[in-house]
Amino acid sequence: MLDTAFTLLGTAVTWLELIAFVLAIVNIACNVGEIHWAWPLTFITSLLYAWLFFASQLYGEAGVNIFFAASAIWGWWQWLRGVRPTQDSAKESTLPVPLAVASLDAQAWQTTLLAWALLWVACSVLLHAITDSNVPIVDGFVTAGSLVSTILLGRKYIENWPLWLIVNAVSIALFVYKDLHLTAILYAIFMGLAIWGWRVWWHKLAAHKKFNSP
Repeated sequence: MLDTAFTLLGTAVTWLELIAFVLAIVNIACNVGEIHWAWPLTFITSLLYAWLFFASQLYGEAGVNIFFAASAIWGWWQWLRGVRPTQDSAKESTLPVPLAVASLDAQAWQTTLLAWALLWVACSVLLHAITDSNVPIVDGFVTAGSLVSTILLGRKYIENWPLWLIVNAVSIALFVYKDLHLTAILYAIFMGLAIWGWRVWWHKLAAHKKFNSP
């Protein structure tokens, strides 16, 4: 799997990176379409990328992909069986409804950004302390953002898409620096898919609000 498949921009691309690349694109497309099979693909792709990033000394990225693999089980359950409480004005009670695209309120949005900041500090300190990473701060930023964005995606909050745009933009620079050019191209594609996903989910959210408005 670590043998060279071809050369890109003077750098060897392994079969591992190539296979992970293809599966990752299919995975994100399934996320955009709210197809629950995205999560088993997340599990497989994340394990492949954990292997690739560990071999490239991107330990934060490797660690977060282990998290992705574990969270894929939770995410699959959320998309199949997850519910979100809603207020029934007629009965003045809170009722669970199947998970659908939703948006964060102001307080939840602030909590999300605070969680990212705290995780960034924690991940950066940890990477600096226990690994030989030469990019602990940037790797920590991407790792923290990926953790937060995955939770939002699992709960179908539309804000996961703009957060992924930030994560992907920083990741591209990081992967170019590490000579993972095919993965950098993948994350550029991810940015396009995130914009697409944001747009699709925005229309779904608007339709959902219109349907549920009195």
